[in-house]
Amino acid sequence: MKITKSVRRGAICLAACAALAGLTSAGAATPAPAPASALTYADLADLADPAQLVLRVKITRQSMIDPARSPGLSPGKVRLYVEARPEAALAGQVPPVKVVKYLVDVPVGADRRVPKVRGKSYIVFARAVPGKPGELQLVAPDAQLPADPATAARLMPLLAELADPGAPPRIAGIRDILSVQGNLAGESETQLFLDSFSDGPVLVSVVRRPGASPIWSVSWSELVDQAGRSPAPDTLAWYRLACTLPDRLPAQANLARGDADRSRALRDYALIKQELGICARTRK
Repeated sequence: MKITKSVRRGAICLAACAALAGLTSAGAATPAPAPASALTYADLADLADPAQLVLRVKITRQSMIDPARSPGLSPGKVRLYVEARPEAALAGQVPPVKVVKYLVDVPVGADRRVPKVRGKSYIVFARAVPGKPGELQLVAPDAQLPADPATAARLMPLLAELADPGAPPRIAGIRDILSVQGNLAGESETQLFLDSFSDGPVLVSVVRRPGASPIWSVSWSELVDQAGRSPAPDTLAWYRLACTLPDRLPAQANLARGDADRSRALRDYALIKQELGICARTRK
């Protein structure tokens, strides 16, 4: 049987919904940890994008690592070695083991005491360690979030997008930008070509017509998508552009011939950046 994109996407949503249901029912019995509501969409995407596994786990053991043996440890944090019981997979598959082990950096409390994470459930973003079943490497030292329903609900659409075979690819950089004037006064089109880490370039276009507001759109292939639209905020397409494109257009990327064309290319690139807005992050 051929598995379609909609079937894959539905499977991801079902798995995430099942995990979310588990969080909700668990929260009814015991007070849920405070939600990670301060995290932005970019914070969550930074964790989920490189992760092979997104698991809900319940920590059964914790041990503090001596700060002298914790390279790269940030001030105000402590490194823990934890053992945890896998409860559900939001992305990837639950490892075929009863216990997973990993290192995680957590902030110390106001009283400078080591926080107690044992007995609590968390969402971890990780990769499996080759040849060592049950050992995980977090994608970042702090890639562990409280397993509350609000966090899981925010993750569901992001993980579904990442699992889609047609998901917007990672952007490698700006290849070229070209702007040409139309036949009518005030008419122009600017095309921004981006390199990706997949099989082809990404095309961003800005079209200007007399008496109308400029329209910009993105095509996730080398072909111009006439139905292309600018990405909605807090989507994977938005994240790929807003959190990758540099603030200023590299001078060597501008292929416009005349001064007017180069000026228009710079203006339209500034428009794209302004429309995308700031890629806000709070994780340090």
